[in-house]
Amino acid sequence: MVSQRWVALDVGETLIDETRIWSVWADELGIPRLTFMAALGAVIARGGEHREVFSIFEVDDWPMRLAAIETIYGGFTADDLYPDALRAIARLRDGGYRIAVVANQPAVRSAELRAAGVEADVMVMSEELGVAKPDPAFYARIAQLTGAAPSDIAYVGDRVDNDMLPSVAAGMRAIWIRRGPWGVIGTLPPGTPVMVVATLDEVADRIGQAWD
Repeated sequence: MVSQRWVALDVGETLIDETRIWSVWADELGIPRLTFMAALGAVIARGGEHREVFSIFEVDDWPMRLAAIETIYGGFTADDLYPDALRAIARLRDGGYRIAVVANQPAVRSAELRAAGVEADVMVMSEELGVAKPDPAFYARIAQLTGAAPSDIAYVGDRVDNDMLPSVAAGMRAIWIRRGPWGVIGTLPPGTPVMVVATLDEVADRIGQAWD
């Protein structure tokens, strides 16, 4: 019986390919995309936050550019979804799992994801919650919103620091999707109870194993 079990999904590099937004940043800053992406990878490899990439290029005014970047970017579209995103969600729902989409994102992303075809029983972004990962309160809010015990929630995300370690600490089943820069570069501490997958299709194939 799995009707009370939930699969909670991160957004960036889980559902959404973020190549386009980072490309917009590179173009607007006049930095070759390859150079910008390499610097972002270096920041991730040393355990830094993505915002540190702007310091490398001495772009200290990046917060003031956010509105202009967002206008150019235009928000999430269906083309930004990974090809397996909607397919895997549909398979999970057909399998009796309930779906939550809860991530560190602006509030407007919820409507954009729905418009792109993402169907979830719970969808809320960190700006709406007033708390962000990796704060333990973020994961406590997921349990509150779903009405499920943490052990009945599998959290799927691409980052070890923001997704895997705090969801394990919260008592959830952690599923690490290894795509995007954080997923490829990151490493798990030995012995961390995490299921590792390459795609959301694999999540749908193996979801029962999260509770084995």
